[in-house]
Amino acid sequence: MSAIEDKVERLESILGQFIVHTDVILRRLENAHKEMNRQWAALAKKMGTLDEDLIAPATRSVLSKYFKCEPSYRGIRILKRVNGEDYEVDVLVVCEDKVFMIEVRSTPKVEYVDEIIEKAAHFKRFFPEYADKELILIYGSIVFPENVINYASKKGLYLMAYREWEYMDIINFDEVMRSGL
Repeated sequence: MSAIEDKVERLESILGQFIVHTDVILRRLENAHKEMNRQWAALAKKMGTLDEDLIAPATRSVLSKYFKCEPSYRGIRILKRVNGEDYEVDVLVVCEDKVFMIEVRSTPKVEYVDEIIEKAAHFKRFFPEYADKELILIYGSIVFPENVINYASKKGLYLMAYREWEYMDIINFDEVMRSGL
């Protein structure tokens, strides 16, 4: 009987150690999982701002080329709060007589054209310091499908994207100018 009791005690001891080690490993896995989720969240946030980070540096040359103005100010992710209401502009560029509201989307869609135009209707309420400047809207992304290009051009919204994968450009400038909006 003693040999069986010894084996049972050893099995209980081994099982106890197994449970303790399993608990430690599960806690480490849980911490690793939390860290992985934190890193995924940071990556997702960065991916959400990546397009803005690509488009903003191109504004000086693109706006100079098409609108004949030299930017005196450029800001990324500009947030204004008026009476408890928030208004964010992805890229804001100011020239002598013009102000550019550039809204950036990583996945371009037709419905964003209308959203950007609607958002612009409130721009000068949040930025009254630019009331004397012409507001020019630009929708920025890496590439645009043809249906978005056509719709934005008809609505008078400039599109800024890579042209032939070389660098950023206003890809529908002539079309918007022809639309007369």
